[in-house]
Amino acid sequence: MAMIAAIALILDALIGWPDAVYRRIGHPVTWAGRLIAALDRGLNRGGARRAKGALTVVIVVLAALIPAALIQAWLGPWVAAVLAWPLVAARSLDQHLRAVAVPLAAGDLAGARAATAMIVGRDVTQADTPALARASLESLAENSSDGVIAPLLWAAVGGLPGIAAYKAINTMDSMIGHRTPRHEAFGMIAARLDDVANLIPARLTAGLIALASGRRGMAALRVAWRDAGAHRSPNAGWPEGAMAGALGIRLSGPRVYGDRVAPEPWLNGAAPDPGAADLARGIALIRRATVLAGLLLILGALA
Repeated sequence: MAMIAAIALILDALIGWPDAVYRRIGHPVTWAGRLIAALDRGLNRGGARRAKGALTVVIVVLAALIPAALIQAWLGPWVAAVLAWPLVAARSLDQHLRAVAVPLAAGDLAGARAATAMIVGRDVTQADTPALARASLESLAENSSDGVIAPLLWAAVGGLPGIAAYKAINTMDSMIGHRTPRHEAFGMIAARLDDVANLIPARLTAGLIALASGRRGMAALRVAWRDAGAHRSPNAGWPEGAMAGALGIRLSGPRVYGDRVAPEPWLNGAAPDPGAADLARGIALIRRATVLAGLLLILGALA
């Protein structure tokens, strides 16, 4: 199974998911998204919303798992590896973060704000350079776990069915796993299942960030161990804390959502705010961590 994950990562790094292909057929995540949206419209009404949300989870996971299992059983691991390729998002993550880093380094706050707004949910219309760098680094750290390391781990464990089921769970969490009046009950099971699915990957990502940061490795682990529990997410604090420790900057902290300020605690709060150069360093760090993950998968496949 490690071979499936390794090939998927290599294909993603070399090719990504081409825009021409996306325009023609979309992407597996958008296919899952359409099913989730339809179930949300059809079931998320009236009473028993938690039970209906649980039914939604079962339907979506089976819709991903069963075809993937049949394909892998009938067509073999090589085809499974190719089909797992679009479910790894290392290249896309790198491109989205570089779209912020380039204008930020040039002092183009308007361009950096527009690019940051594409990857975070908070209000960045008035954000300065430290706030933009902080938001982008947090997104980079969290999505390196959710979008890269977790899919690779579940592919290494369960092949194409493993990575397909994980992406279905993660997509449900992003669409219905919110604590809003509409989704708090309906999306609760999806959100909890995503927490469980990311429990090991988030901590593994923190370890890979520490390994990739060289002499700052112990600082990365120390901050992650100390501060991750203060994060609102049971998992995101680990890669974000490791990133903060590795770069010697602070992350998280208060942020604006709509008309309210969320008083989030700081990660590595005694350190300075990040700048444009720190965002560039963070992107390079995640590249190294991803390469380490790839090497580990190749060694696992050879073994």
